Amino acid sequence: MKAKKKNVVAIILGGGQGSRLYPLTESRSKPAVPIGGKYRLVDIPISNCMNSDIYRMFVLTQFNSASLNAHIKNTYNFSVFSHAFVDILAAEQTPDNPTWFQGTSDAVRQCMPHFLNHDFDYALILSGDQLYQMDFNEMIEEHIKHEADITIATLPVNAKDAPEFGILKTNDKSCIESFIEKPAKELLPEWKSDVSDQMKSEGKDYLASMGIYIFNRELLIELMANPDTKDFGKEIIPQAVGNKKILSYQYEGYWTDIGNIDSFFEANIGLTDDVPKFNLFDYDNKIYTRPRLLPPSKFKNTMIEKSLISEGCILNAKEIKQSVIGIRSRIGEGTVIQNCYVMGNDFYQSIDDMNADIKNNKLLIGIGERCFISHAIVDKNCRIGNDVYVNGGEHLEDVSHNLYAIKDGIVVIKKGAVLPDNYVIN
Repeated sequence: MKAKKKNVVAIILGGGQGSRLYPLTESRSKPAVPIGGKYRLVDIPISNCMNSDIYRMFVLTQFNSASLNAHIKNTYNFSVFSHAFVDILAAEQTPDNPTWFQGTSDAVRQCMPHFLNHDFDYALILSGDQLYQMDFNEMIEEHIKHEADITIATLPVNAKDAPEFGILKTNDKSCIESFIEKPAKELLPEWKSDVSDQMKSEGKDYLASMGIYIFNRELLIELMANPDTKDFGKEIIPQAVGNKKILSYQYEGYWTDIGNIDSFFEANIGLTDDVPKFNLFDYDNKIYTRPRLLPPSKFKNTMIEKSLISEGCILNAKEIKQSVIGIRSRIGEGTVIQNCYVMGNDFYQSIDDMNADIKNNKLLIGIGERCFISHAIVDKNCRIGNDVYVNGGEHLEDVSHNLYAIKDGIVVIKKGAVLPDNYVIN
């Protein structure tokens, strides 16, 4: 039995202030953070929905949502004759809700009047900061087939990773009987669940919650009537275990939570692998984003190895290795880029603008000549001068500077930062 398209609405949780992704979230909300050179984080859950024929989506956010609003408005335009939409619901003060979102379930609670304006039988609740490709139809079909109240997408993990997650234990009918948040290693033997032979062979005997849920409409209304519960993972789900029929839907593909700088960096650099775990070239699982009328990228005397180059770039660099180069990037002669994510620029400078900047001794947008940049994230619209040396790595201590931040050895050049000639971060 397949769920009718019109019976499902998707609710994408944009997250809070995104402090773990600072400084990338200093001037934008977490779902608006650029990923993969040309996409935004929010494009991932939206694309998964569209590839699953789910075309009614809400994105919940409350911080720095201007760029997210612009991206969604310019990207997801559906036919006026369809019922499809992607709506942003920012936190708003009302007589009933005078506060901002206090957690994931509180965000859904505050937005319930908007959801209930639409006819739906099932609410698909997603996170806005995960990288994966999933057919939600299969999960919805299993939910209906088993007549579940709630279905949770679960990921088999090993004993090393299990203490980082909420771990669920299932019975022989794949129903969740118990839940523990970030269990201590000595407790793990009691929390093994039935997984596939392939997962067993990899030592992945524990089922971690992926933060992806399906709720029946009436149950969601019932649960959201309690204003004391603020979070799905910490309160709603644990309290429902043993009281509701909760199905585990096991997912065995690639999935990663990219909520901090380290995981965000690794997810982007991982796209340069010969066979990346996240496949941007899968025609059946397209990643949708804003269509741009940009010219092809142009190279001059540049050696490129294991890298992704987005459209509209002008690259005169000496070497680009294991890096992701974003749209409209400009990199000068003799520069070496290694193990970096360069996000690119939001606009081109005209010849007149460039001449004016040169006349006024102002750096041009982009990366200058003879630079060396390694193990770094260069946010958008930066002006980096000539002979700049940035050498990220574990030898660097965490620091927050007005031009950059260092987290876990990764140097993050802030959006719009100006690094003068001969600047050194080492």
